[in-house]
Parts: sequence; structure tokens; C-alpha cells
Amino acid sequence: MKRIAGINAPAPKHLRGDMAVLKPFDVAAHSPDGYIFTRWLAGMPWWTPFAMMVLVVLWPTIVYAQSGFTTGDAFGALWRWMPFLLTSGFLFNVVISMLAMAIGTVAGAALGLGQISPLKSLRMFAWFVTQLFRNSPWLVLLFIVLLALPFEITVFGVTVRIPDWMKGVFGLSLPVMANISEVVRGAVQSVPTAQWEAAESLAFTRRQILWQIILPQCYKRMLPPWMNWYAILTMATPLCSLLGIEEIITLSRQAMEAEDNHPELLVPFFGFALILFFLYCYPIARLTMRLERKFAVKL
Repeated sequence: MKRIAGINAPAPKHLRGDMAVLKPFDVAAHSPDGYIFTRWLAGMPWWTPFAMMVLVVLWPTIVYAQSGFTTGDAFGALWRWMPFLLTSGFLFNVVISMLAMAIGTVAGAALGLGQISPLKSLRMFAWFVTQLFRNSPWLVLLFIVLLALPFEITVFGVTVRIPDWMKGVFGLSLPVMANISEVVRGAVQSVPTAQWEAAESLAFTRRQILWQIILPQCYKRMLPPWMNWYAILTMATPLCSLLGIEEIITLSRQAMEAEDNHPELLVPFFGFALILFFLYCYPIARLTMRLERKFAVKL
């Protein structure tokens, strides 16, 4: 190795002075270790993951034993509250989903037909509204509707109060409207153009072609996606609990508070809500798949 004066060999006496000599900086020795976490993880004993798993499993049991409130007590509380959660909670979720789907279907059908209108201004307006609500978060729409709509309106001197659950229905109907609009537009445009041309050759008006020839063929094509969106809407109704609307999630929280908010109540109560939604939405999903296969276009 080549010897360099002042670096790896003493400097000659005539070159030595009182000034300090700056030695080369070893970058590799002072750079941060990119594998520090990997080394720390690899340095653990082989039994560490198993000990952590055992701790995770046993920790709830230890806490339950200290609180004196067992899992059996939690399920007993659920059994007492179950009729109330089912009749006043989940059925209200179903009512909200049905009303929101009805409003969204009617408005979405009109919006979808507007997207295929020969009038460019109407077509662009329908497209803009569809894309706006179709690509907006559902929870954001719910908050906007809750804050934007008044709590009461006066019509001909009569004051009508608007309950929060009606605002929730209207807020959920907006994204449903936009998605049903796309379903209608896609179904109409999926009909072969030859049928439009054949009807026009028979002197049918556009209204007659649409209502008597095209739309009757679209009903079967629109039914499976319509049912799919209804199932999605039903599963989205718990978002209303964030607005204070008394549906199954809100009532479950109130029931757990009445039972002193024991941690053991979380799994039974929310698990019960999960089972209810599954039992309601799963048959809809299965029927949707069956209808989709039945009404599929055979090429």
C-alpha cells in the first residue's frame, strides 16, 4: 500500500507544524444502518413470536377476570337487548335503505336518460352531476346534507320539522342516484344500434323508441346491478350513526353504555349487528349473481 505523508505515515519534521491535520472521514463507519430493525428482529429468540401470540390470547381473559364481568354476562346482556336492537335498530336500517334506494332509483333513472339526451346542454349537465356524486365519499355527502338542510321548513304557514333520519335518507340517495344513472346509461347503450335504426325507419319518434322498444329490454339488464347497489347501500347505512341517527349501531352503543361499557360487550353487540347485515345482504348477493347469469347476453 502506498504510504502518504500525514495520512498513513508520519510527516517529515520540516513539514510538521502546530496546525491540526484533518484526517479522512470514514463514511461507511458513520452512516446509519439501514438494517437496524432487521438485525434487532433477527436477534430475538426463536420463541418470541409464540410468546407474543400467547400474551395476545390470554390478555383479554386476564382483563375479564379482573373486571368480574365474564363473556357469559356479555351475551346475557345481548340477549336482553336483542329484541330492541332488532325491531328499533336494524329494521330502521332497512327502512332507511329502502327509502334511499327508491329516491336514488327515480332520480338516477332520470339522470341516466339525461346522459343520452340529444340536447348537449342537458347531456353535459347530467354527466357532471353523475360524476360529482359518483366520485364523492358517502360520509362527506352525509355531513354536507346534515349541515346544509334546515331542521324545519315553513310551507303556507305550517312548520314542518325535518328529522335527522330523513337527511340521512337524502344523503345516501345521492351516491345511489349517480351510480343508478350509470347503470341506466350503460343498459340503454348496450342495446344494438340496429334496433334504433329499424324503429326510426318505421317512423317511430325518439320517445316511442325509448319507452316502447329500448327500455323494456333494459329492465332485465339493470336488475342485477340495481340489486347489487341496494346491498351496498344497506351495508352503508351504519354511516348514519356518525350523524346521531338512531339505527342499530347507535342503539348498540347506548345499550353498552347502559351496561356500564364493559369491554366484553363489544364483540357480542357488534358481532350481532354484523350477523344481521350478513343474513340480510347475503341472499341478495346470491340472487343477484343468479339473475346475472340468467339474463346474461348469450353471444
